[in-house]
Amino acid sequence: MKVILNEDVKYLGEEGDVKNVAKGYARNYLFPRNLAVPCNEFTLAHFESRKEEIEARKAAKRQDAAGIKERLEAVVIKITMPAGPNGKLYGAVTTHTLMEELQKQGFDIERKKIDIAGQTVKTTGTHKATVKLYEGVTAEISFTVEGQVSEGSAPKAKDSRKERRSEDAAEGTETEENSETAATEQTE
Repeated sequence: MKVILNEDVKYLGEEGDVKNVAKGYARNYLFPRNLAVPCNEFTLAHFESRKEEIEARKAAKRQDAAGIKERLEAVVIKITMPAGPNGKLYGAVTTHTLMEELQKQGFDIERKKIDIAGQTVKTTGTHKATVKLYEGVTAEISFTVEGQVSEGSAPKAKDSRKERRSEDAAEGTETEENSETAATEQTE
């Protein structure tokens, strides 16, 4: 079924686009929300009269995207996360982490529009991500991940496990000795 979009619809198209969609999608989702109208001679003529207005809005969106791109590429993003002494993070920097950092700096960008090569970052250092803004406009941002090393916390945990094992082993030998002495006393 052919429809003309009244508004921008995510993953489908922009205002004024003629799209071919499933009848159920149009009837149950697009029409009730007034996101689209059926494509016929009357609606085509109506949208042709509004074509200049729609194109002006699209041009404004492109210009805004170009401005945001310049600001994004100039921003310095520093993320501090717990890491081991070798530079490996205990967690991972994801698109959600990056989105939160961008929001702190005044950018309102959806998590789905951010793309990190390799999906996540698990080491310290400087990394790059791509942000999809509008149509073909993308911004490449670089961010630095710094490790917050808590001194001795990770090795102590391993040492304490070893100490507990050796204490358990020592207690186990003491109980075996006590049971052996009790057994020899009863036989005598």
